[in-house]
Formats: sequence, C-alpha cells, structure tokens
Amino acid sequence: MAGMETVVVERQGKIACLTLNRPDAANAFSTALVRDMRAALGTLRADAAVCALIVTGAGTKAFCAGADLKERLGMTLDQTRAFLRDINSLMDEVAAFPRPVIAALGGVAFGGGLELALACDIRLAAEGVTMGLPEVGLGIIPGAGGTQRLSRLCGVAAAKELILTGRRIDAARARELGLVSAVVAPGDLGAEAERWGAQIADAGPLALAQAKHAIDEGFGKPLSEGLTVERACYEIVLGSEDRDEGLRAFSEKRKPQFKGK
Repeated sequence: MAGMETVVVERQGKIACLTLNRPDAANAFSTALVRDMRAALGTLRADAAVCALIVTGAGTKAFCAGADLKERLGMTLDQTRAFLRDINSLMDEVAAFPRPVIAALGGVAFGGGLELALACDIRLAAEGVTMGLPEVGLGIIPGAGGTQRLSRLCGVAAAKELILTGRRIDAARARELGLVSAVVAPGDLGAEAERWGAQIADAGPLALAQAKHAIDEGFGKPLSEGLTVERACYEIVLGSEDRDEGLRAFSEKRKPQFKGK
C-alpha cells in the first residue's frame, strides 16, 4: 500500500493480508507502525470487496513482540500517554473491523503483540510459538486491552494466571485455553490462515458483518438484551439481496454470488 513504511498489505481475491513489517525489531509497535496500521485499516475498512482480513508479522521470529521499548525510553510521560491512546485506538479499530479478522502467529506474541491477537476474531498459531503478557515484570500492566479481552476470551482464572505471573505459554497450552483456534506446523501457517479466510470469504459479506456485530454487541448483556441485538441484526439481513440469492442458490444447487447488499 503506497506510503506505508512499516506494514505491507496484499490482496488475494476477497482476502486481504496486513503484515507488520519490522522484522529486525521483532515487529514491535513503534509510533510509525501504529500510525501505518491505523491508516491501512481505514483503507481496508472502506473496501467492500474485502470479506476477511489476515494479520501477521514479517519473518519467523515474531508476530509482534509488543511495544518498542527502545523508543519508549526516549518518550516523556505525556508522549507515552499519547502513544497509549493511539495503540488503544488501533486495538479498538481491529476489534471493530466490520469483517472477520484472523491473526496468524508465526512467531512470538508478547505484550501488545498478544493484545493485537486478542483484538482479532480468530487466532491461529504455529507449533512452538510462545506468547504472554509480561508487563507486571516491568512494573506496568497490559494497557492495550489485555486485562479485558483475555478474561473475556479465556475466563478470569486463566487471565489472572497469565497476567499476574507474566508467564509465557506455548501454542499447545494456548490451544487448551481457547486462546488460539488451531496449531499447525510452521510451514503450514500461511496456508491455514488462507484456508480459514477463504471459508469465511465464501459467506455473505452482510451476514458476516451482522453475525460479528451480534456476537460482540450481545456479549456480556443479559440474554434477553442479547437476543434483542441478534433480532435487530437478523432484520438487516432478512430484507437483503444476499438473503434472496442464498435461497436461490440453495434451490438451484449452486454456489451463491453474494454482493453484500
């Protein structure tokens, strides 16, 4: 994508791939990387042809090792607060991306790197990859959604275990906790992410957006309120052209041609 220094965006049909491209710095979050990711997400969000997004890191060493602590050392307290606001906005934008987002962890995911993965909808990992939220060992806490998203994903007990000890876990343990959905051989991770992306991209774009919204918006609400959210989302797809096309395709025993309308 033109003008991007630290990210690479590629398209393959309905699937987009956003790669954090600072391999020499373990793909750590610098101010430039956060800026470029937010800009790339804005462009992709406006592209209705994108039905699934894969987020990954360049190289095999790291998905993302968290914040660039070398850069952080040179920041004033006010600059650090501004950076934290920006990185929190990035995580919120990933979580609110209107189509499903898949994190493909081909290397370590620590601190903000794991928080980025937590902001995605689905996480896949290569065998042997380690991950964790080690912030308490640095005298801070996870500050980009980790305390909230990890507890919601894996439960309070698991979140306290990992956050309060700063413990690192491998991909197999992450799979046991429900933190990742699949663990594959390192050489198969790219193909596995594309397989998940392709399966998602075959669905109706409008249905994907509304299903994701229903899950996210309804989570944590009383059941009656969650069901109200679901019904409102269903109403949007009920009168859509995609719904009519899905019914026709089923009747005619062919693959539907959805338009996201």
